[in-house]
Amino acid sequence: MEQQVIFNTELIKRYDIAGPRYTSYPTAVQFMEGFDAEAYRRYTTASNNELIPKPISLYVHLPFCRSLCYYCGCMKKVTRHEHQATHYLGLLDREIELQGELFDHDREVVQLHFGGGTPTFHDDEELGRLMAQLGKHFSLSEADTREYSIEVDPRTVGLDRLGHLAELGFNRISLGVQDIDPKVQEAVNRVQDPESTLEMIDGSRKLGYNSVSIDLIYGLPLQTAESFGKTIETVVAARPDRLAVYNYAHLPHLFRAQRMINAEDIPSPETKLQLMELTIDKLTAAGYVYIGMDHFALPGDELTIAQREGGLQRNFQGYSTRRECDLVGLGVSSIGKVGDCYAQNQKDIPTWQAVVAEGKLPIWRGLSLTTEDRLRRSVIEAIMCHGEVRFDQFESNFAIDFHEHFAYELGNLEQLEQDGLVAMGNDEFTVTPEGRLLLRAIAMVFDEYLQEPQVKPKFSRVI
Repeated sequence: MEQQVIFNTELIKRYDIAGPRYTSYPTAVQFMEGFDAEAYRRYTTASNNELIPKPISLYVHLPFCRSLCYYCGCMKKVTRHEHQATHYLGLLDREIELQGELFDHDREVVQLHFGGGTPTFHDDEELGRLMAQLGKHFSLSEADTREYSIEVDPRTVGLDRLGHLAELGFNRISLGVQDIDPKVQEAVNRVQDPESTLEMIDGSRKLGYNSVSIDLIYGLPLQTAESFGKTIETVVAARPDRLAVYNYAHLPHLFRAQRMINAEDIPSPETKLQLMELTIDKLTAAGYVYIGMDHFALPGDELTIAQREGGLQRNFQGYSTRRECDLVGLGVSSIGKVGDCYAQNQKDIPTWQAVVAEGKLPIWRGLSLTTEDRLRRSVIEAIMCHGEVRFDQFESNFAIDFHEHFAYELGNLEQLEQDGLVAMGNDEFTVTPEGRLLLRAIAMVFDEYLQEPQVKPKFSRVI
């Protein structure tokens, strides 16, 4: 994909609509509660019986936090009662055992991610026991090529803890920074020292970590173009390997924590566009490659290489380099993808705990993909990851005539072509530099579920 990106304010305003982020297709809105543990087992058995079973990716959700960040929309539990987290870990051990029984032990875990919440809420001993339990029931890779990552709260983690995490096998970390301006930090109840935070980037490299990712958010209360520009400049000076710069979506009716934010302090839509343009300009000028959506990476990073070589994919953590994995979700609310199914765990802690305590898989809902789902998922992933769709690939893989099968969608693309978002060829279309910031809007054309005559679910806005 051509990495150039052009910020066209008029186009962005025109296509700033609500739509899915396409970390999956179909999206979680389509998951059904009729998909249960027994249905999930059928897919895990089939995955073991493949001629060459896929390697495994594990996602572990650790929901506990010591303090409430007002902007957060994640599934979390704020508490200072450590016994609650200890009880959770005990049941998580049981779920790991239940899931591990479903997969042949020679299937290597090449990718692992601890998310939350705040995974480092748990102390070194607890995380060590958790890794040992995973190693007991899954085949954890020791190869240098493994991707074992953990989300770290730099307010409570120092280099000594990073060293211990490296000893446990983690080789990638994600640091939540969001903004370094003191006024913004106070407005969202996440005050942290920027100097010590950024020192962790250099320290983690000395400890042998392969990659450091920084999370920022634009659109937070009291942010200005000047203040956020300083945040970006400060972070870029530390040269993290990746940056995720998210758009803050203020949805207080959905997320109670956001009710603590003074809505009058939130930047106007015009200011948010300025922040977005400023972010792209500063990061690309500093040598970062715009991967797509909210992700940037250095030219030598595996994400950039995977995109260049056609190996990039979307999953529930965003962009990923591991295309051919079965994803196993562990912990409350986590989502897995095994074969042609999605399976999501119970979304609240008490229910998840009760089901696991009975010795049952805590599957809440999921979906068995149809051939049409798989076809459209492949097209949407090509748009989101590579910015081009070559018709012959889908014709050979799915035995279709692309022009005939997607006649309705190709007709709808004509307007996007006129607006300059895509360039149409006889047997392909590509996303233009102007369209790269509007990948979600382009992908929505191929979303069959958005074409149905029904009340559309509420998604975040494309920009």
